[in-house]
Amino acid sequence: MAAFLGDVYLTMLMTLVLISLLSGAPNRAEAQAAGICYGLNGNNLPPPSAVVGLLRWKNIRKVRLFEPNRDVLQALGNSGIEVNLAVPNSQLQNIANNPSAAGSWVATNIQAYPAVTFGSITVGNELIPGPQAQLVLPAMQNIYNSIQGAGLGGRIKVSTVVSTAVTTGFPPSAGVFTPQAMPFMVPIAQFLARTGAPLMITVYPYFAYVQNDVVSLDYALFRANYDVVSDGALRYRNLFDAMVDTVYSAIEKVDGLGRRAHIPIIITESGWPSRGRSGGGWRNAKTYDATVSDAWTYNQNLVNHAARGTPKRPGTPLVTYVFGLFNENLKPGAEIERNFGIFYPNMQPVYDINFP
Repeated sequence: MAAFLGDVYLTMLMTLVLISLLSGAPNRAEAQAAGICYGLNGNNLPPPSAVVGLLRWKNIRKVRLFEPNRDVLQALGNSGIEVNLAVPNSQLQNIANNPSAAGSWVATNIQAYPAVTFGSITVGNELIPGPQAQLVLPAMQNIYNSIQGAGLGGRIKVSTVVSTAVTTGFPPSAGVFTPQAMPFMVPIAQFLARTGAPLMITVYPYFAYVQNDVVSLDYALFRANYDVVSDGALRYRNLFDAMVDTVYSAIEKVDGLGRRAHIPIIITESGWPSRGRSGGGWRNAKTYDATVSDAWTYNQNLVNHAARGTPKRPGTPLVTYVFGLFNENLKPGAEIERNFGIFYPNMQPVYDINFP
């Protein structure tokens, strides 16, 4: 079986590399709002060289990596694919407390790969609020200073990733940072405004849908054909926009920033599972069996929607990374967690998404 899979990978790789050569490698990442998350929690994933060919064949020009990986970064060299690279949570304490550790991380994982197009670095993933929240900003500052010192500050932005749980308020214009998140988010927002970097957030209408019995499936899947939420002059027909604009509103209310400081938002994760049952564990939760059809509907609509912006920022493309590239069989938790991929590990599509 292993030999057979190796033959499959080799054949697909040769085909995809030929397509890439015929199409010509771009000198930089193309302007594209939609990208994809490339996770590595699987023991049956294809080799990175084949994955890069797959990405280029699907016209995916942005990829998010949850941790540095030498083989993956080498494969991405000279591909024209822009990389959003994460500093793992496990390394934050050392980097926050030791500027030289930040410099070493940048040298090892950024400067060592000059052929890779790095667009941004995220320092910590969904740590606010929480016991490591106080480490996030010092680690961001140390990574930022190291990037500046390496002469890369003009093209690589430094940020962190938070979930939409850092905000509260309804309708979206009432959005504010929660009392638990506020002490950390205010100085981080000020840092982002000062350095011209975006705030990175994860947005999952799927979880909002299954955890709340008043959220309709059509509203979560971008299928509602009527105004579900009216917020002054703004109208919302999908939950994704409402969740993002709640974060925009919270940023606008930070003292000293207001509407004068434009802090963009990038969606580092958003997706829908194609298999698994949810239900139980939450008050007002509903039982829901994930389907390929719903996953395709959400993710294709998400990709199409990314370039349009939100009611608060109409016409402003919202860079969005679909979660994720592959079904990952080693992800812990419920079955749904292992079935967010748009491809099986053999690189056959779970369903076909068009990246414009």
